[in-house]
Amino acid sequence: MIDFKKIIAEAISKVLEMDALEIEKTIEKPKGPDNGDYAFPCFRLAKTLRKAPPMIADDIKAKIKVNQDEITKIEVVGGYVNFFVNKELLASEVLNKMAKENDYGKSEIGNGKNIVIDYSAPNIAKPFHIGHLRSTVIGGALYNIYKYLGYNVIGINHLGDYGTQFGKLIEGYKMWGNEYDLETDLIDALTQIYIRVNEACKQDEELLNRCRDNFKKLEDGDTYCVELWNRFKDLSLKEFQKVYDILGTKFDSWNGEAFYSDKMDEVVELLEKSGKLVKSEGAKIIDLEDKGMAPCLIEKSNGSSTYATRDLAAILYRARTYDYDKALYVTSYEQVLHFKQIFEVAKLLGLDQKYIDGLEHVPFGMVLLPSGKMSTREGTSIKLIDLLTEAISRAKAIIEQKNPYIGNKDEISRKVGVGAVIFNDLANNRVKDEVFDWDTILNFQGETGPYIQYTYVRTKSVIEKAQGVPTIENVHMKELLDDASIKILKLIYEFEDILIQVTDKNEPSILSRYLIELAKSYSNFYNENKIINEDKNLQNARVYLTYSVGNVLKIGAGLLGIEMPEQM
Repeated sequence: MIDFKKIIAEAISKVLEMDALEIEKTIEKPKGPDNGDYAFPCFRLAKTLRKAPPMIADDIKAKIKVNQDEITKIEVVGGYVNFFVNKELLASEVLNKMAKENDYGKSEIGNGKNIVIDYSAPNIAKPFHIGHLRSTVIGGALYNIYKYLGYNVIGINHLGDYGTQFGKLIEGYKMWGNEYDLETDLIDALTQIYIRVNEACKQDEELLNRCRDNFKKLEDGDTYCVELWNRFKDLSLKEFQKVYDILGTKFDSWNGEAFYSDKMDEVVELLEKSGKLVKSEGAKIIDLEDKGMAPCLIEKSNGSSTYATRDLAAILYRARTYDYDKALYVTSYEQVLHFKQIFEVAKLLGLDQKYIDGLEHVPFGMVLLPSGKMSTREGTSIKLIDLLTEAISRAKAIIEQKNPYIGNKDEISRKVGVGAVIFNDLANNRVKDEVFDWDTILNFQGETGPYIQYTYVRTKSVIEKAQGVPTIENVHMKELLDDASIKILKLIYEFEDILIQVTDKNEPSILSRYLIELAKSYSNFYNENKIINEDKNLQNARVYLTYSVGNVLKIGAGLLGIEMPEQM
């Protein structure tokens, strides 16, 4: 497909004798169609060229050479050079590419590059609550999009299956296990025990020390502690899988923290060889004061490991096993300092610089209740399975009200309810905190997942009324030169670039907002144009455009993890 931005950048570079790639990065998309399809701002050149931006823009327009079959008009407005592309050529490029490719927008730009994405990572023996939703769906969307662009992607569920909390749980189980119904719902019982032992530890230092000792016993292979830990883990994974099945989430590796229990000695040895590992109050630390950070705790005073030790062991393992170009960690922004420390200490492990440069934390905001932050230990979390079940139930009630005779209600309700939850999570910039509210998350009006799904279903209905999609040979591009059609064609043209932007910034909301814009543009097109009509040339063109919109909506939503119903 013709790359109009690249054509423009290369033409400008010949006038200014500058790098075309640098110019391409500065080319903008104007806000309104009156200002063209692409704009080159000249303001940053004023200092180096010692001219006012409008004069620079006039010079570019006077000297630039373009193929008028591709760029039909160039205008100067203030300090901008505005370019107008051949609309019929644009339509031909977009729709012919759509006709040739089943996977529109798919790319091989990531070919030969390995991306490791660490996401979801719930803690075993605790409920899978909505606080884990963000990591799961953000990581899942990034996984899908990187893969669609040709990268070799490894999705890792780095389970929280190790640490002092298990020492607490083991101690609480010893003390009060016989007071709870461990057969009916072990996870709920363990949650209550965990909340109880946490409260007790606040008042009893000796109890807290026993909990810490339990974890050390677990690391040392104590039979009782290991058997109990395995039971907790197996039952937890069964519960987690119920959620993953509903969300459609899959992983290539389930290696959690415990997987690295026999790999941490090497980390300690490498850090000792670096000369940076020092003792402090009986513990072993890396002093990061010169980096403006608190010390990184590598080994506790009782000899047990830390999150940091296990994360460093994971970096070593992933570099050697996956030869990654990027290693992404999708966790809350509360862990920003932790990962700054880890990435700094990783420089001491003797890895190639490629692996250090590839480490990247992808932080996201918290899911909050109206009353504040959720906490398992305080008993203020909401189980994700309950949220998803309720979303499906509410979606079914709405569907039964709007379309009582529709078939496959359960399947449609699942897609709509789960889609609403996923899209709500991915609709805004990931670093923003999200206050969980039933009325917001299940609002089926406005800029929501169900709105995108409804628009897709509308495209299917139009195609059905037209008795199928015409062949591309029967589509006359000149029938699609009206403003509403051109706006849609320009959006579809940008689809691959949108996906690239997502991976450049690791920001799925870029795709979410794009899909909303495409759905709104199609609704406007649908309202302004009679699609099924006596003029078959006009009908064929508009039906094919409708098909193209539906195709991109389905592909884009699928990359976010949202399934499309065929009816609503």
